[in-house]
Amino acid sequence: MTPPRPPAPAPLAQPPRHLQPGDLRAAARLATQATAGLVDLVESMHARIALTASRPASALSAERPERTRGITGLVYKTVRGVTQVVGGSVDALLGWLQPVVTDPASGLATPEREAILAGLNGVLGDHLAATGNPLATTMALRSGGLALTLQADALAAALPAAAAPGGGRVLVLLHGLCMNDLQWQRAGHDHGALLAREAGWTPLYLHYNSGLHIASNGQLLAQLLAQLVAAWPQPITRLALLGHSMGGLVARSAIHAGQQAEGSADVAHPAAGNWATQLTDLVCLGSPHHGAPLERAGHGVDLLLNATPYSAPFARLGQLRSAGITDLRHGRLLASDGATAAQRSPVPLPAGVRCFTLAASLGQASGAHRHRITQRLLGDGLVPLPSALGQHADPRFDLGFPPDRQWVGHGIGHLDLLSSLEVAGQLRRWLG
Repeated sequence: MTPPRPPAPAPLAQPPRHLQPGDLRAAARLATQATAGLVDLVESMHARIALTASRPASALSAERPERTRGITGLVYKTVRGVTQVVGGSVDALLGWLQPVVTDPASGLATPEREAILAGLNGVLGDHLAATGNPLATTMALRSGGLALTLQADALAAALPAAAAPGGGRVLVLLHGLCMNDLQWQRAGHDHGALLAREAGWTPLYLHYNSGLHIASNGQLLAQLLAQLVAAWPQPITRLALLGHSMGGLVARSAIHAGQQAEGSADVAHPAAGNWATQLTDLVCLGSPHHGAPLERAGHGVDLLLNATPYSAPFARLGQLRSAGITDLRHGRLLASDGATAAQRSPVPLPAGVRCFTLAASLGQASGAHRHRITQRLLGDGLVPLPSALGQHADPRFDLGFPPDRQWVGHGIGHLDLLSSLEVAGQLRRWLG
């Protein structure tokens, strides 16, 4: 006797549209290759980062959540469930999940879907790309979550400000590790939107696979910026790169690649370096120029990992850290850099470009000497202050940001740099 079929799930009045069927098929494929607990790792990291936004710094060491809540938690639960399917029919599972993974009719990216894909790319993006997994993020310049076509007429249609008088000011914003372009919008604020309103910039948001080598992303970005500059509807008067966290390192790597292409007579893409001569401003926002403690968990080097909710979950990665994460250990920007600090090549700030750096500390400006030292080492919870300011004991590696182009905010966490009105005010002064 054939057992009765289970009842179909009740239809939802407003089905959540966060994961797509293609995402789940790719997640199932990834599950056959990935190490158990990877999704738990990513969710734990996001849970701890989210906690920072709602708890004082003094409470961070006591609270170590492992699960997210709400819609984000449901997304992780769904992906975790897919990774536990062994020998079953993925298509049958997709049939049951169809009501909650319906393809978005608008084609717009939802924050929930983009967040989980960004996290997976951050911790395993090099593997996704190497195996051709559809979950791997392809680099693109986006606006409102949609990829831009780098042709003059298409840019003018998608970005009316680009073709309007005064539309020659182009601002490219680069997100950090395990993040995506939509996350520049935080707590109701977006630095790019602010600079568009108050300083006449046209903001474009880079979307990239943060698990790849920083040098690989730098090369890809250099080629993408060459296409952008060639296709911009009118002459560019100012071109600025604003990078948060890893984004600042990708920007510096891209500038180096662009300068190398400009000076080379044998280049696969002859225009690849032209944009570098038009670059006017580089702003690094909490960027680990000389490395960040989070990747060092696998080496047992840095005891500060137990003091910050950002980095502790990465201790589980062991030898499975993505290329992007390992590059953060010493701030490696070039493909030729070795695995140790001694094998890293110095990459100076680009000449003729206004270079700025913003750093943050979880502590306040005043306090006992011991506390000031602790806050200097902890920095914003992810990046120590000297690293974010480009300071180094070896003169070859000290970036030498001019004093009037450095800024330190106090009582601000790494992600809070994206929503801080103090930071916004400093960006307005520098770029306005």
